[in-house]
Amino acid sequence: MTDPREPKQAKGVFIKTYGCQMNVYDSERMRDVLRPLGYAPVDSADEADLVVLNTCHIREKATEKVYSELGQLKLTKQARGGNLTIAVAGCVAQAEGAEIMRRQPAVDLVLGPQSYHKLPEMIARASRAVGDRLETEFETLEKFDALPKTREADGPTAFLSVQEGCDKFCTFCVVPYTRGAELSRPVDDIAMEARSLAAQGVREITLLGQNVNAFHGAAPALTNEADWTLGQLVRHIAKVGGIERIRYTTSHPRDMDDDLIAAHGDVPEMMPFLHLPVQSGSDNILKAMNRGHTADEYREIIRKVREARPDIAIASDFIVGFPGESDADFEATMQLVRDVDYAIAYSFKYSARPGTPAADMFGQVPEEVKDARLQQLQQLLREQQTAFNRSKIGQTVPVLITGKGRNPGQAHGRSPWLQAVHFELPQDHAMTIPDLKGRIVDVRVIDASLNSLSGELVGEVAEMREAAL
Repeated sequence: MTDPREPKQAKGVFIKTYGCQMNVYDSERMRDVLRPLGYAPVDSADEADLVVLNTCHIREKATEKVYSELGQLKLTKQARGGNLTIAVAGCVAQAEGAEIMRRQPAVDLVLGPQSYHKLPEMIARASRAVGDRLETEFETLEKFDALPKTREADGPTAFLSVQEGCDKFCTFCVVPYTRGAELSRPVDDIAMEARSLAAQGVREITLLGQNVNAFHGAAPALTNEADWTLGQLVRHIAKVGGIERIRYTTSHPRDMDDDLIAAHGDVPEMMPFLHLPVQSGSDNILKAMNRGHTADEYREIIRKVREARPDIAIASDFIVGFPGESDADFEATMQLVRDVDYAIAYSFKYSARPGTPAADMFGQVPEEVKDARLQQLQQLLREQQTAFNRSKIGQTVPVLITGKGRNPGQAHGRSPWLQAVHFELPQDHAMTIPDLKGRIVDVRVIDASLNSLSGELVGEVAEMREAAL
């Protein structure tokens, strides 16, 4: 007979995350709400009692990957005699919930991005074979109110969600339909989460939102002020002891106000990195996309940001082959890239998403034209990224150690400009890489490639050992 005083064996949960950083954050919070039910993270679906696919609906191929994954999970479930719970969360769940249940009956639960705090309740319902298996209503405030006020950190860097949803309605994008309207968390709640993360050794926080610089959260209760902006929030979070680096993503040009721009120069904790998607350099295409700004207005924002923080690295997103894009429109995008000179950028071919206005626009661009334009754009972006990385050769940069590198005795970290950095520890070094994880050390850059920097530790080993005590 089992002793009731013995702890129950933990159940395994495997969460596979697709898409954006917001989904990464959501997956972390799902683990938080499942922990009290006895679920512990495992490394694969084969080890799991519960598998959650946290999905992205931005591109069609990503959606099809989800259905392909579900087909494999169905076979695993059948091999176990049905002893596997399969859940689909995120934006595909929000957009295609009923279709998922129809197309793949092996799925037990479907929940949208504002409903994952209900996951324990839905699991209990499913185990009793009662109640709804589909939860895709928008309840953003309820979601944040229901989440645990503290969370378990996983390393020296962490995402912190401050804003969700989008009111911009770009004609190519599904986010307003899958994440709902823009909504910001109260500053006090964000600060509480930041302090909890700092207490667990987090040194770098990335503030997250679909339109993070549209943040307008309730001001701290003691201030009796109106809603705060992102610039005010950054200054507030910078006062949290232990937080040495602050980033934010993803931002929109329409919401880059002067106070936020000034914060890049005024707040030492703000890292010199700005991801500001533009999508196109053509005013005709920007108007068709409903972006709400022109190419020159974007250029002016970049000028102001660089004036406030001259060493800042600029990142962006681009879509080529949007409906109606002419050769001249594409050349305007290439010229914008030359003018701005990006440290890194992400570029994609336009992919029609059902239900968005752009999907029904005239002038759909042939695939072969999209392919040619994308190759041309990516070649220029690769050249710029490599040049930016190589510009750091010979410089000594502060690197936040995040873990082990690819080779034995090698540490991995990130620079202020979000570059991956690899460097060797001296052979006689008394401290291990886990001991140093979360420390910020000086590294002299000796080489650079498209995707990373390599360097050597600067300063006396004894000084770093002493600093770590």
